[in-house]
Amino acid sequence: MTRVLAAGDAFVLPGLLAAALRERVAGLEIAELALDWPDTPFGPVAEVVEASGTEDAIIEALQGVRVCVTQMAPITARVLESCPDLEFVAVGRGGPVNVNLDAATKHGVAVSSAPGRNATATAEHTIALMLAAMRRIPQVHGDLAAGTWRGDYYRYDSVGLELEGRTVGLIGYGAIGNRVARIANGFGARVVVHDPYVDPALLAGVAEPLGLPELLAQADVLSLHARLTPDTRGMVGAAQIAALKPGSVLVNCARGALVDYDAVCDALDSGHLFAAAFDVYPVEPIPAASRLLRTDGIVMTPHLAGASRETAHNAAAITAAETARFLAGEPLLHCRNPEVFG
Repeated sequence: MTRVLAAGDAFVLPGLLAAALRERVAGLEIAELALDWPDTPFGPVAEVVEASGTEDAIIEALQGVRVCVTQMAPITARVLESCPDLEFVAVGRGGPVNVNLDAATKHGVAVSSAPGRNATATAEHTIALMLAAMRRIPQVHGDLAAGTWRGDYYRYDSVGLELEGRTVGLIGYGAIGNRVARIANGFGARVVVHDPYVDPALLAGVAEPLGLPELLAQADVLSLHARLTPDTRGMVGAAQIAALKPGSVLVNCARGALVDYDAVCDALDSGHLFAAAFDVYPVEPIPAASRLLRTDGIVMTPHLAGASRETAHNAAAITAAETARFLAGEPLLHCRNPEVFG
């Protein structure tokens, strides 16, 4: 009987993880642990980031456990040192930032993740933010909810923009960017892409590849889908925003550190940008003094683009499948430290 800990939270429920495990693998002894996220914000725990729960609680729950399936549990060097029976950690998110990979490798613990679990949710949310910003839906709703029927929104200088016939520029064309492109195609938009790593064959019939200067010059809407790396940090700043057409729209559902948000606020204040829409920020939660909270033309959501019920089920299914492969001695599809297998 293999002992497994399903350390879920209020989004990816422990019961979802346990049910997916039972569906894929027979003969498991599954213990469930509920972490406090998102009711309590995640944060750093010892040397790992974006984690929920304490080292002591996880150490206690992992005694005698061979496999841990989780989204947010902090798997730190201390946790790994204190749990000698642990052999495999399946993390139900795109990157296992809550796991000390070096320490896991040192202790012979394999770690996998769940890339693509929220790709559809994030792509759909990106399009939703794009349309909300272009048609100024939150502002109109706020006025109407306050009891004001704003007929002046029909003025030419106040009405919104259509997506059909416009050029949508995507920086990054992974699982999310590809889906955004296909949805934008359905609206009748032209899609152009800057991604130096993409196979051009993947763009055929969907989008056109362009260098970044050409993309910025042509895009009516710029949407970011790049990973955060030293090269991409701050990649959209004042110069890149100035290179966009007057009256363009900027959308970011990727990583807050990709964008200079003060430059965005300057461009909105000057009228160079028509609107902007964000799901991610340099500091989360947004500080009370942030210009983002007092600049007109911004649509915001609190880092929940990837949050859907389907995402939670996907996370459970992917981690359960990886657990089944591990226990059967089969190669993992999403192993993050393959060197543990020699």
